[in-house]
Amino acid sequence: MKMVKAEGVVVAFQGERGAYSESAVYSFFGPSAKPKPCRTFREVFEEVKAKKAEFGVVPIENSIEGSVNQVYDLFLEYDLKVCGEIILKIEHCLIANPGSTLSSIEVIYSHPQALAQCRNFLENLGCEMISTYDTAGSVKMIKEKRLLNAGAIASERAAMIYGMKVLAKGISDNPNNYTRFFILYERDSPPTGEDKTSIIFSTKHIPGALYQALEEFALRKINLTKIESRPTKQRPWEYNFYLDFEGHRSEPRCVEALEGLRKKTAFLKILGSYPKAQETP
Repeated sequence: MKMVKAEGVVVAFQGERGAYSESAVYSFFGPSAKPKPCRTFREVFEEVKAKKAEFGVVPIENSIEGSVNQVYDLFLEYDLKVCGEIILKIEHCLIANPGSTLSSIEVIYSHPQALAQCRNFLENLGCEMISTYDTAGSVKMIKEKRLLNAGAIASERAAMIYGMKVLAKGISDNPNNYTRFFILYERDSPPTGEDKTSIIFSTKHIPGALYQALEEFALRKINLTKIESRPTKQRPWEYNFYLDFEGHRSEPRCVEALEGLRKKTAFLKILGSYPKAQETP
């Protein structure tokens, strides 16, 4: 479900024009959106916090490579809310300068997750792989430097934007390659009846602490759609848990579950409630 917003809303995203995050901006907000490129995920959060952009779009997990841990960690530092989500199918291409051929490619640049998602294809090519901060940014870089022996992994749209050549399409190891994006805003969304809620919590250091925490949801028949642990980075072997569940935080059973959870945890932060994205095919 999309949110209806004013024409020309400014939305911060990480990467260059042609990045998958920019495609997510247009998919969620429509063609009149004004995507604002940022160098880092932190810069996206800062732009929204400072109201230089009304919204931000950040990837939170990929169906093949898992969570984007840096984004999860940033939610601990910023008080921004999740007001929406969107799931985008990722279709990687090998892109090069117009004068390049597949046999001339010796080195390939892209974001680490894109390189990992195309591991089999790249290993068969036998090229050197170099990680960069962005897929589309890699295309832009090899164009500006006129690297005829280099390629980049990015979207076909990035090739069109920068006037580059697509050497191969659909090169992901797994065709079921999807990325889930969060929409950042100063507040979350009102209930729609088809919602999800995302939270972060840490348990007390006692036996059965996680079991007791999750019991609050099980007793109320609230479906959990994701749970993942991340080191707190404060003490060794202590973790924060990132959890998504079905329902809006304002629903009575969800209110009860969150109140019960707060009593059983050392820390709890509600990232927000938002309409569920359409299921992937």
